[in-house]
Amino acid sequence: MFRPRWSHISFLSVCLFSALALAAQDNTQKRDLKIVPDGQPPEQELVTPTDQPVTIPRSYALVVGVADYKNLPDKSLKFSERDAEAIYSILISPEGGNFRAQNVHILKGAKATRANVQHELEEWLPSVAKPEDRVLIYFAGHGFVYDGRAYLAPYDIHPDDIPGTGYPMESLGKVIGSKIQARHKVLLTDSCHSGAITPEAEAENNAAINSSLLDLNTSLFSLTASRDRESSYESAEWGGGHGIFTYYVVKGLEGEADENADGIVTADELAEYSRRNVRDATGARQNPTSDRGSFDPNMPLAYIPKLLTKIPPQQPDAKFGGLVFETNMDGVEVFINGKSAGVVNKSAPLRIPGLQPGAHTVKGVKLGYEPDGPREEMVYPGQEKTVSFKILYARRRKRSAVDALDKGIEFYEKGFAKNYEKAAEHFEKAFSEDSTYSQAALYLGRTYSALFEYEKAEEYYRKALAIDPDYLEAEAAFGGMLLDTGNFDESIRQLVRVIQREPDHRMALSMLAQAYRMKDMYPESIESARKAIELDPDIAEPHFFLADSLRMSDKPAESKPEYEQYLELSDFESSTSGKVFNYWLRGFLIGQGKKTRATQKDIWNDLRSLAYFGLGDAERLLSHPDPAIANHQKSLGLDDQDPKVHYALALAFTHKTELTGDTAHLADAVAHFRKVVELNEYLAEAEQARKYIAKIDTLLQAQR
Repeated sequence: MFRPRWSHISFLSVCLFSALALAAQDNTQKRDLKIVPDGQPPEQELVTPTDQPVTIPRSYALVVGVADYKNLPDKSLKFSERDAEAIYSILISPEGGNFRAQNVHILKGAKATRANVQHELEEWLPSVAKPEDRVLIYFAGHGFVYDGRAYLAPYDIHPDDIPGTGYPMESLGKVIGSKIQARHKVLLTDSCHSGAITPEAEAENNAAINSSLLDLNTSLFSLTASRDRESSYESAEWGGGHGIFTYYVVKGLEGEADENADGIVTADELAEYSRRNVRDATGARQNPTSDRGSFDPNMPLAYIPKLLTKIPPQQPDAKFGGLVFETNMDGVEVFINGKSAGVVNKSAPLRIPGLQPGAHTVKGVKLGYEPDGPREEMVYPGQEKTVSFKILYARRRKRSAVDALDKGIEFYEKGFAKNYEKAAEHFEKAFSEDSTYSQAALYLGRTYSALFEYEKAEEYYRKALAIDPDYLEAEAAFGGMLLDTGNFDESIRQLVRVIQREPDHRMALSMLAQAYRMKDMYPESIESARKAIELDPDIAEPHFFLADSLRMSDKPAESKPEYEQYLELSDFESSTSGKVFNYWLRGFLIGQGKKTRATQKDIWNDLRSLAYFGLGDAERLLSHPDPAIANHQKSLGLDDQDPKVHYALALAFTHKTELTGDTAHLADAVAHFRKVVELNEYLAEAEQARKYIAKIDTLLQAQR
């Protein structure tokens, strides 16, 4: 077990002893440190229930969560990474932080190294944030105070070198105060000594740390989990497993902190909501603190214009209440006011504290069974009420509806537009005979998506999820359709929720890799693709998405074997390949200047064409013109109407001329440059092609 050097670590020993009072509670664990970020985009305007328009600023966030430390095996946490996921989800939610997905970077576990944390804080955030933006920083994990200085504990912190391996809070203060240019800055911390990093701390040793947070020209909202010398706790009792502070931060941002019910959660409201509820939940042993000196109390943190319109404004002295859910069956998902609150099992009730007094709509659902609810349950100030869900009846289907579904699936699996149209007829019949047939609604969504009737597809996906809100297959398929329509942010939100419920969902991981790829979030795309490949290396598409993201990350050598693996696995016409190509991923064509057609063969050709293009571009980047030319020609063999492939092939021919000095290849280059202009004269590549043609013509004329 790790033993700190007590002569050098001052506040940490106090934290350990102050934890004893709560340590007797079996399900509660002390946590040493946490930080929470909140950021968002500025070009959006919402109208709240008070009809006052609210401009959402452009926002950026860094979310960090570490549970198992490399060099602290005896100080593992249970829920800090889950907390980071919860913060990420509420930040990118349209009914929450409203951040753009690509503007929220998340570092979890082994990725949250000191070097990575330092890069994100000192390089990425200062490089992107502008004076009118909003920036949020969140950290969940341990922290230390060593020789009077506070440190965040990244994944690779070492107990023998805390100053050299931890991230100093003093440095964070300087980054926030001088490097990050933003109108609104949000710092959320959840740790044993987190109070020591706020300007409220009174200890002399904290003066230098806090001064950098005070001397700010723009607004800083610093909300910490506890006072100096208090502990911060995590427990399975809060929402199924969270840090207590983070649980209430998330609930607050979901709308429970909106005290005046105007659809906006402000900094003051979140501070008051978190402070009151954490204090009550821990018997006043943990008291969140906020800097009252430098932030705008009306700083908008979350936007929920429709969530709280039924709940009357609260009086300043009103208390919050809670619901405790129990059930007769495992795996029942609980929904409160239409939002998932977690999963309850028959042996483990789900406690949801921190709810505003008044009527809340609750529902318990389990796939394949009739739900319990929706119904209204009253929440009373200062009280917890037990709600019992009874899932009793498996859904029974009419034989005619089941037969119609089966017949529709036969046509659906054949592919091609005419078969999809026939499939839709059978699925419509099944759904008309049984309006609770969520599987029929799912297949109608898939079928209309394949026919590019996206409004109908979305209608039926939403119907499937309204019938069975825990239907992860429907939610994943809906996320895939959103890829097709180019709504990448909403696609990411849907797919992230699937992964949070089922981390090994291969289809969702694959599509999430592509969604991140289209948002230029290459590290996230690489991570998702590798997880999908680890689960099943014989699925073709994740290899393609991994290859593409590696190539776009300036790693052409690493991308080559992944392109090659994809091409091998997807070659179902080869007698040596027994692999089945997966047709359900079609969003890869969005943003590529292409439009898929409702046939499996065309989808297969399009993606293989892109794979050959990517492989050729990787070879070009590696200064291998001959294989680059060969692969680009294979790409055109599958689709000769892609101007970008013609452009890449022309570049490969010019590159070969540069390397060999043989101008004979320039004629081929000119031919493909001309094809670019012919196919789409408005492309940026077309403008460049014209310039190349003029230069090559001038060069060839000079040689005659």
